[in-house]
Amino acid sequence: MKSIEEINRKIREGDVVVVTAEEMKKIVEELGTKKAAEEVDVVTTGTFGAMCSSGVFMNFGHSDPPIKMQKVWLNDVEAYTGIAAVDAYLGVTQISETKGFEYGGAHVIEDLVKGKEVELKAIAHGTDCYPRKEIITEITLEDLNQAVMLNPRNAYQRYKAATNSSDRLLRTYMGTLLPNFGNVTFAGTGEISPLNNDPEYRTIGIGTRIFLCGAKGYVIGEGTQHLPPFGTLMVKGNLKEMSAKYMRAAIFPGYGVTMFVGIGIPIPILDEEMAKFTAIRDDGIETEIIDFGVARRDRPVVRQVTYAELKSGKVEINGEEVRVSPLSSYYMAHEIMEELKRQIEKGEFLLTQPVDKIPTKSVLKPMRQKEIKVVSSVMTKAITISPETGIDEVSKIILQKNVNHLAVVDENNVLIGIVTSWDVAKAVAKAKGVNLGKAKDVMTRKVITTFPDEPIEVAARKMEMHNISALPVIDAKRRVLGLVTSEDLSKLLARW
Repeated sequence: MKSIEEINRKIREGDVVVVTAEEMKKIVEELGTKKAAEEVDVVTTGTFGAMCSSGVFMNFGHSDPPIKMQKVWLNDVEAYTGIAAVDAYLGVTQISETKGFEYGGAHVIEDLVKGKEVELKAIAHGTDCYPRKEIITEITLEDLNQAVMLNPRNAYQRYKAATNSSDRLLRTYMGTLLPNFGNVTFAGTGEISPLNNDPEYRTIGIGTRIFLCGAKGYVIGEGTQHLPPFGTLMVKGNLKEMSAKYMRAAIFPGYGVTMFVGIGIPIPILDEEMAKFTAIRDDGIETEIIDFGVARRDRPVVRQVTYAELKSGKVEINGEEVRVSPLSSYYMAHEIMEELKRQIEKGEFLLTQPVDKIPTKSVLKPMRQKEIKVVSSVMTKAITISPETGIDEVSKIILQKNVNHLAVVDENNVLIGIVTSWDVAKAVAKAKGVNLGKAKDVMTRKVITTFPDEPIEVAARKMEMHNISALPVIDAKRRVLGLVTSEDLSKLLARW
């Protein structure tokens, strides 16, 4: 048995034995857990990935005359001001009001750390003690009284991987997902990630000193959505001491802004159990591949998988080999482990005893909502036709049934296209003879669809995004179950 006090004494005296999590695996394989626990004092870990739940508290100091900021923007990115007169919290995912997804809170934070000037704009109501109503100036990180990075949810223990069963490309927080299981993406650094090396949170707790973006930071509690073994941490550190090398603003195309945050945590090897924990390998860390092609909170699980399989660059789905790509940087995580190792060996970084534990069990509840309306509650019967149906017959059906959309199906009722009254009108206008053609000649083959259990808000968003007025409702085998139109949704919303 060792104590953190004993390990800190070794650090001060310069005879501490520090290894990275990568090196520890090999040491345990060679020596066993008992001997490894005797030989090694500290194991350094690292992760470097997109951590959207991050941001910075800032105090700007008082202007003359003073202002109580009602709203504030930094390079046209709005920060939250409901705190005090000249305090604000800037979240990394907040986007610019002029540049949109091309620039956001993460970019402002990175610019500040790089020493750049940032435009500050603020407006206020004006009061007797804070008479000023508007200010525009420029600030640097040095000008701020305090700049405290406080991240509600970082250092995910592991992450669910993502794929896409739908027939359209998806832009998500897990990156770009190609249609028809075209790829898989995953996050997290697996066997070198901090929480995987201390799964019982014996040494990582409230008050644990960590490496945060190049500075010394601290764990201040469990992170939001903490659900072991998908644990998370809430962390803080001084932005003025951080390095742009260990943080990167990033844009996920079609989704938004995020920031790659570098975190390293030293794991003291107090006993044989801690040596065993830090010997974990990627093939012992399991997660799930979930299907983002189904737009609901409890997305279906495609299959179980290990981090070893994910890191191999390919996995098998439905008998097919699918390419896998990471969203975290193993290279940067490795560099963080090495830098933290160097600081400990040089006596620049001491360990801390947690003042309280991180919970090992948790319950993650969904948002409380009123009754969720799904597509099946509003869809109507779909009128289907064969691709061989003549345009003249199609026009008769549209008039007789008083509909604007006809689903084109094969002999198994599988959707292959859609014909609208507008398609028929164009066919008639372009026809030069009696033969107007067939449904297959005018139908739209790439059909945007919905599922019966999809929330109506999702269906409405699809119509808006693609500028269409109806969606065929299909099952998992693309068999037509019904149709939902913008008119159906309008009627439902009117009843609400």
